[in-house]
Amino acid sequence: MSEGRTFVFVINSLGAGGAERSLADILPHLPERGVHPLVVCFKAPEVGFEREVRDAGTEVVVLPSGGLLRHIRPLRRIIRRRRPALVYTALFDAHFVGRLAAVGTGVPVLSNLTNVAYDPARFADPRVNTRKLRMLRTIDGWTARHLTAHFHAVSGAVKDSAVTHLGIAGDDVTVVYRGRGRERLGAPGPERRRAVREKLGIPQQAPVVVTVGRQEYQKGHRHLLAAVPALREQFPDLVVLIVGREGHCTGDLCAIVAELQIEEHVRFLGHRTDVADLLSAADVFAFPSVYEGLGGANLEAMAMGLPMVVSDIPALREVVAEGENGLLVPPGDPDALGGAIAGLLADPELRTRYGTRSIEIYEESFQATESIPRTVDLMVRVADAGR
Repeated sequence: MSEGRTFVFVINSLGAGGAERSLADILPHLPERGVHPLVVCFKAPEVGFEREVRDAGTEVVVLPSGGLLRHIRPLRRIIRRRRPALVYTALFDAHFVGRLAAVGTGVPVLSNLTNVAYDPARFADPRVNTRKLRMLRTIDGWTARHLTAHFHAVSGAVKDSAVTHLGIAGDDVTVVYRGRGRERLGAPGPERRRAVREKLGIPQQAPVVVTVGRQEYQKGHRHLLAAVPALREQFPDLVVLIVGREGHCTGDLCAIVAELQIEEHVRFLGHRTDVADLLSAADVFAFPSVYEGLGGANLEAMAMGLPMVVSDIPALREVVAEGENGLLVPPGDPDALGGAIAGLLADPELRTRYGTRSIEIYEESFQATESIPRTVDLMVRVADAGR
């Protein structure tokens, strides 16, 4: 591998999200491999990781505002001027712009596949224009098959979905799980739990359920809220923490809380930079998503020793071992979700056993010290193959 070459990373923004968090974690490790990373975004986020990335010394370019087609030419100029060894794209908009901008430059494109974007559950979202989504799938599939050298999938479920819905060859997809660094998260412990609860004004003995994810249809918050009335009957001092930035479903979720009269039990905490602290203060992690690529929040919850209650969907079966570190429930079923949460809240010994196993699974499979080198190795291999 030649020294001092550039990799261009194209992503919609460095806002608050799993793909953005993972990229921010990877970037500082590239210079030690002789790679200069350059991140190209389409907009500056209100919240997220852009400041962290810049402060760590990574060059970030935010393209002038405009539609996707208007981003292609300036990105193409950057590629021609900087002559990178690789263009790495993450998320649909970046795939579209990055793949087209690299045409004719001789630079290989490696696309990061992070979600099951075209699975049936996505089409069930009432806010989705299904005709438009089918059109986007056609565009994504064509540019994937014809303009992309290789693909990095964050889970086996994402790889299977891409092969099925985009028509790409399985041999062109490498699965490397996301990871999360212990040095950033810290370790769980009774003192940390006590301090965080005290800061939040939560009684030390109150049962606390936490979920982490932006307030969108995909994350299934409405199903967790629907389970709260039955849970509070059994646990009158129940606290449910909903962590994650506002989204298209925020208004609906607030309306559900008001309708069910559960304001005393539910706290919307919005985007937070202290997610690990909040996890350390909880008793159970709930993740009621209706579809997922992997769910980085799950990895952080396991690292913090939490028992898990998650939707029984393909990606989450790769993270949660049923009956070992958590429980799998049918997606969109508040009764099953609430029943599983209640069972864990009522059994401290089971919570401890599951939480211990969560840490073991995290350490075995999802540490950043394992995932980041594997991801960088994949980037280097694709870049070398394109020379």
